[in-house]
Amino acid sequence: MPRWLVLASASESRRRLLEDAGFEPEIIPSHADETGVDHLPPREAVLELARRKARAVASSLAGPPTFSGALILAGDSLLELEGVTMGKPLSPSDAIARWQKMRGHAGVLHTGHCVIDAATGREASATDSATVRFARPSDREIEAYVASGEPLHVAGAFTLEGRSAPWIEGIEGNDGTVRGLSLPVVRRLLAELGVELVDLWR
Repeated sequence: MPRWLVLASASESRRRLLEDAGFEPEIIPSHADETGVDHLPPREAVLELARRKARAVASSLAGPPTFSGALILAGDSLLELEGVTMGKPLSPSDAIARWQKMRGHAGVLHTGHCVIDAATGREASATDSATVRFARPSDREIEAYVASGEPLHVAGAFTLEGRSAPWIEGIEGNDGTVRGLSLPVVRRLLAELGVELVDLWR
């Protein structure tokens, strides 16, 4: 049975990570309910959200037999800074306030991963975390960065590969985790389901 990867996300960063690693995922964004996880610790919250996203797409593919060889991969990320959990900013003013808190500090980026085998219904999931150290951009630099629009679409209001890269002083952990998917974690989850990642290369 031919196998292929479905990415349950519209994230350009996650798509690029997979493509650079030799995959050619089919993109089917998930519209899962992301509410009701505020009471959970961030590592558990991102895992729950990743599971919801993967399950929502797996459910939508349950009918057509052409998708029986699909492996559905979903991820979700949150930044934890001094005990406060941050997803995507709600507005430009929110992004500015966040960067004013983040500068000169270190936060922990948590990413939940979930893979579902459409052929068997089996599921494997895990969370990975990485510490991110931020520089001290000035208020003017923060305002210019937020005006670019980039931080409004990403967890924690920053990216490693975009305009905010000059203010990321360092990372302890896997940089893919910060970008939205840890490829070593994806490999381990596929292995749990009896799939070697080379079988999914394009």
